[in-house]
Amino acid sequence: MSPVASEAPQTTSMEQNAEMPATKHLDSIVLGAGCFWGAEKRYAAIDGVIDAVSGYADGSGIKPEYREIIKSKYRMDPNNYAEVVKVTFNKNQVSLDAILQNYFEGHDPTQVNRQGNDIGTQYRSTILINSPEQQDIAQRVKAEYQVLLSEAGYGDIATIIKPLDQFHPAEEYHQDYLVKNPNGYCPDHSTGVVFNEKDKAPQVDNSALQQGKQIVVIEPQSFCPYCEKFKENVTNDYKGTIPLTWRLGSQLDGLTIKTETWATPTILFLENGEEVFGHRGYLTPEEFYAVLGKFKLGDSEAYDVAFQQGTDSRFCKEYDIFKDTPPGVFIDKLSGQPLFDTKDRFNSGTGWLSFTKPVDGSVTYHEDNAFGLKRTEIRSKSSGIHLGHVFDDGPNGKPRYCINATVLEFVPRKSS
Repeated sequence: MSPVASEAPQTTSMEQNAEMPATKHLDSIVLGAGCFWGAEKRYAAIDGVIDAVSGYADGSGIKPEYREIIKSKYRMDPNNYAEVVKVTFNKNQVSLDAILQNYFEGHDPTQVNRQGNDIGTQYRSTILINSPEQQDIAQRVKAEYQVLLSEAGYGDIATIIKPLDQFHPAEEYHQDYLVKNPNGYCPDHSTGVVFNEKDKAPQVDNSALQQGKQIVVIEPQSFCPYCEKFKENVTNDYKGTIPLTWRLGSQLDGLTIKTETWATPTILFLENGEEVFGHRGYLTPEEFYAVLGKFKLGDSEAYDVAFQQGTDSRFCKEYDIFKDTPPGVFIDKLSGQPLFDTKDRFNSGTGWLSFTKPVDGSVTYHEDNAFGLKRTEIRSKSSGIHLGHVFDDGPNGKPRYCINATVLEFVPRKSS
């Protein structure tokens, strides 16, 4: 995406064709498929696409500006501008057929003046062409997709195909919107119907997801930067005992879901196949573990310790279970990441689990002046939950990590 895309002059199809002899391998087409934020990113990810610019086209009598086209009085005005993306591509690397197949697969072209919850003429499905050749290709690809949609039980395609008049680049803050707004979601209104059978989402068995507590994350078939970010920052390091599974929006058969799943990622917390909590969009690690804590721990002593900086009762049930375990590792009750090793455990006689050190890099340290005391609080680095405090009165001059047992789980060491 050009950093000065929004400052570019308006272009018409005739002006574009006049420029073509100097760059015969380049061509462009303007596509409307609902909100342009996610569409822009989708087209930019296609090999052979040189540029993808969000903008407005196919309107009149209204200023081609975002603040104008979203006014309620223009919501169903047929003269309102459509949110579109101008896709410039190298014809030697990618065909217009391939781009249009990606376009139809990326939204629901049977919806009229809307995509999901985005309702209005600005969200209409439209292809704005610059030549008779593009017109023929667009009509043919549309007809091919209609056959596939009809076989899948969908209605008629509402996509309008017409010549481009003028393309107006959108304001700069709309360009690369998903990059500039890292904590959102990608809208995914695709039907799941694809041109190539090999690209079709496979059928899956959800019987395991109907048993006990489960976490399900919805992702699209196409690239979603928020999903990748969620994987990188949260799920790649998640090792908790509640299973986490990725699914497409079309792979939820047998599950009772209340949250709409057109946003990716959508994070669902299920119990026996029924949704308990649901969230549309990216969650930070702190937000994810806050929801997971409520889901897994409920109104318990463990939740109070983890999120309200509470303290276990002395010699609590979990302490009795954990104080004499065989060799192994104590893990974070939510993330599953290792925190303390039994080889560093000792009996302090205090009634709380005590260790001389944590697993390297597993905890963070925080000043705690509550109750008029000056202490150092210990939290789990992976989930941020409260674990306990560290004192300087351990054995042989070592520290004493005084840790609440209710926020831990135990994994015995595998015998060699």
